[in-house]
Amino acid sequence: MNSSGFSQYYHSSDEQVIYAHLQSCVEIEQPQHLIQRFFNLFIQGGEYPDLAVNLALGRIVDSDLANIEFQYVLNRSCYILINRWRKQPRHQWAIPELINSFEQTPSGLPSCWTAKRLRSLVKRFIQTEQYQALRRLSKVFEEKIEANQKEKNDNVEGLISRYPYLYDHCFLTDDSPDEQRQEIREMRMQAQETWEHDLSQYLTFKRTPREQRLILPSVENPTLLTDKKLNFAVKHFTGKVDGYHTYNDLAYIFTNQSQQTRTYRTFKEEFYEYLSSTVDTKYGKNHFNNRLYRELQATLSHNDSQKVNATLIAGTCRKLLNFLVVESPQQPHHFVFLDLSSNIGVTRSIGLLLKIVLFCRKVKSDLEKRFSILFNHYSTFPRNKVFWLVEALENLNIAFSLNWGSLKFN
Repeated sequence: MNSSGFSQYYHSSDEQVIYAHLQSCVEIEQPQHLIQRFFNLFIQGGEYPDLAVNLALGRIVDSDLANIEFQYVLNRSCYILINRWRKQPRHQWAIPELINSFEQTPSGLPSCWTAKRLRSLVKRFIQTEQYQALRRLSKVFEEKIEANQKEKNDNVEGLISRYPYLYDHCFLTDDSPDEQRQEIREMRMQAQETWEHDLSQYLTFKRTPREQRLILPSVENPTLLTDKKLNFAVKHFTGKVDGYHTYNDLAYIFTNQSQQTRTYRTFKEEFYEYLSSTVDTKYGKNHFNNRLYRELQATLSHNDSQKVNATLIAGTCRKLLNFLVVESPQQPHHFVFLDLSSNIGVTRSIGLLLKIVLFCRKVKSDLEKRFSILFNHYSTFPRNKVFWLVEALENLNIAFSLNWGSLKFN
């Protein structure tokens, strides 16, 4: 790399030189060799065999814009290799190895000023959201190859591959490029299809008469729930929760009813009745219903005399999800959900949230994000220490599959 002079700008063509070089290498080189090449280029720094690539990276590193732009160049470079290896199961082990290489310490002193600045920029990159998203992505592939993935004391973070609805919020950041979003979207779809297939196979197997099951290959429960809890969840999310209607039926009825509502204040009164009608009577009367009512009354109250509209409805539902689950990573308080789950059970608690998103489907992503906040908050906890969360994540998986996926069971 150039060791003297400080270039004020670099051209986007410098990025393209690096990307093209990595694209070429990943097509012909084994992952072991390529990980070492990546380490030498971006982490060790110094003299890289390909002069054009060496000079291009030097101009980027030396640029006044490096503190802002370098993290995006490095993130994109990682994904060029990851996207290739992800599609080849025999090479997926290399993805966590690549990400782990950022934790390795370069050998010796930097050979020049540019190499020293490069190492400093890499340290900054490790603190970014992009790198944290890469770390979470690597966990998906680590879980596939680690023999101890099913141990009860494994951390919550190791379960990420089980929950496709968390992928967008755990693997992407606000500034993730379109190419990266497309890759994660494909991963999510594949994981969802596999999960729904496995669950369908298992439920079909369990419904097969016992004498016929004896001659069929055994099918394992694909969830982390007991058979009893799994059966209850499936029946709850598809059955008649009030003795007459399913959750889908209730949402349809309330949607039609709310279209006749004149004011936002009246809508909130009716929304309260819709939500509280399936909450356990004893628990509901013991504070919860009053808290829910007060929360609704205080929500966007300056609009009470306005005619209800889609924007007000979505805003109300988002406020309720904040109240019932968790508000934000900065305010990760979730006492209400813990209290709800402890008193009416995790499955019925997820059912209450399901009523909200079935009525206002545009906030489904908001609900997913709320659980990604809880997932990240407890990521380093042993699974058996926060099994209420694992149970909630599993129930949400089932509820989404039965109401949005291709899985249909009556």
